[in-house]
Amino acid sequence: MKLWQKSTDSREEVNTFTAGQDSKMDEFLIKADLLGSLAHVKMLGEVGLLSGDETKQLVAELKKILSEAESGNFKIEAGVEDVHSQVELELTRRLGDVGKKIHSGRSRNDQVLTDIKLFLRDEIRLLAVDIKETFSLFLDLSVLHRDKLLPGYTHLQLAMPSSFGLWFGAYAESLADDLISLQGAYRFANRNPLGSAAGYGSSFPLNRDLTSKLLGFEAPHINVVNAQMSRGKAEKITAQALSNIAATLSKMAMDACLYMNPNFGFISFPQELTTGSSIMPHKKNPDVFELVRARCNQLQSLPSEITNVMTNLPSGYHRDFQVIKEIIFPAFAQLKDCLAMMRLMFSNVQIRDGILEAEQYKFLFSVEEVNKLVLQGIPFRDAYRQVGAMIESGTYAPSHTVNHTHLGSIGNPGTERIKAYFENEFDRFNFEFSLNAIRELTS
Repeated sequence: MKLWQKSTDSREEVNTFTAGQDSKMDEFLIKADLLGSLAHVKMLGEVGLLSGDETKQLVAELKKILSEAESGNFKIEAGVEDVHSQVELELTRRLGDVGKKIHSGRSRNDQVLTDIKLFLRDEIRLLAVDIKETFSLFLDLSVLHRDKLLPGYTHLQLAMPSSFGLWFGAYAESLADDLISLQGAYRFANRNPLGSAAGYGSSFPLNRDLTSKLLGFEAPHINVVNAQMSRGKAEKITAQALSNIAATLSKMAMDACLYMNPNFGFISFPQELTTGSSIMPHKKNPDVFELVRARCNQLQSLPSEITNVMTNLPSGYHRDFQVIKEIIFPAFAQLKDCLAMMRLMFSNVQIRDGILEAEQYKFLFSVEEVNKLVLQGIPFRDAYRQVGAMIESGTYAPSHTVNHTHLGSIGNPGTERIKAYFENEFDRFNFEFSLNAIRELTS
């Protein structure tokens, strides 16, 4: 079944090629399509394009189908082109000609775009909750291991003392930073394209503000051409936000791989969280972190992939957009899997005490020695040369004490401020606004 089919169908080769993975990708959109149809039907009833009885019948059946979909009992059948066709087919089976009226005043173009916006909005919400759980773990670990010193590196060479408190806290704050770009993606996804039809509006007296309210959108896309131009743009903005989160996890996974190396030996994990070798019985491989790194590096390529699909397209709808579903839809599950594995691993991390007591780390304290001389009134450049001369002559014998007190340093990591920063950014999403609208729509 195809919504656009007339008396002559396309050749089978054309049908197969153009359908691609679309039916599979539309499985992600079933709930969103039903919600969009519910709002559209209620609006059609309000503006008089459906009678009160027709509206009541369609709303009741759409709610039943939604319940079936949430239970996993509503699927796109073989031979049915997409989720939109399946919903209309099912309504027609149940209600006869009344079911055929659901498409008045909209096109598959604004229908799928609305579905995608609703899908992205919900997936971003679920991802933000996942990030919050990961953030809380990292911040707890930052507090727990605040006083355990760790070598800091620049150019992968010994630099200055750091701490596990700073290390975990840095990744917690990085996730808070990542929420800012995720907010941008959420706000863009939270604008309603429904009623833009094929991109040029409709002669029906549609109430686009009403469907926006019913679906919990912040506002409608105003210009109908621009509404269609948001197709692909919404996915690219979201992909960039996912890429930022992936970059944070990838970097932390790389750190973990280094720190697990016996030449570092800073952290370890229970054997059941590592893998072994087929010939070397001593091996405890960081496969989880290596795969997190690899998958997150793949996720960082998403914005470029989507940009390449969209490059040089004029305004209006183009079938090219279909390919973007295959790029962005599975990405949420991949990123959430990586977050879950990072939580599993770091919930069981074992951290070595007294790392900086080893002789090999004595040069980490050279800046501390320079600063002590500066505090005695010696100009910094002269103090730098004095300590450098000690190192060259072999007379350098540093104290291993660290006294950092400024905000964000070893002695004052600013944990509470990082927590407040994250909570403030999380609250900016205002997820309840949309959730409440959906609850009312489906009640």
